[in-house]
Amino acid sequence: MEHAGSHRATGPRHSILDLAPLELECLSALWPMGEATVRDIHLKLAAARPRAYTTVLTIMDRLAQKGIVTRRKVGRAFRYQANLSADEARVKAVEKIVAGFFEGSADALAAHLAARGGSALTVPAAAPQIVDAPAAVAVESSQQSLDETLL
Repeated sequence: MEHAGSHRATGPRHSILDLAPLELECLSALWPMGEATVRDIHLKLAAARPRAYTTVLTIMDRLAQKGIVTRRKVGRAFRYQANLSADEARVKAVEKIVAGFFEGSADALAAHLAARGGSALTVPAAAPQIVDAPAAVAVESSQQSLDETLL
């Protein structure tokens, strides 16, 4: 039978992309600190968006169970440390995206990003200005007619 902590030395068992948003948020708070308690992570997260201490405790426990972080008992608290750096996590995430969406071709990902102006995840700020004015007026006019019909 395998010892409960023996797998942790080999790194995370789960992909960084398998993390829930709050798990990634907690991990992102932990990375710059190197090692931290739940209280430390909770305080860092509170600056952006307050979370319950018990929520952060549960998330950090889940990350430890998944092998994403290692924890060690210091006094009455656990101190957590990520099993991979933020840069290593980014590399693994991009590798998984390349393998899953671009048939293993980093060049295909690069071409996709270049075609979208380097930002595949957001709509370019200039997009609303590219609207065909007569078409936009027609859409507004039909929307106004629909609104008046509903009144």
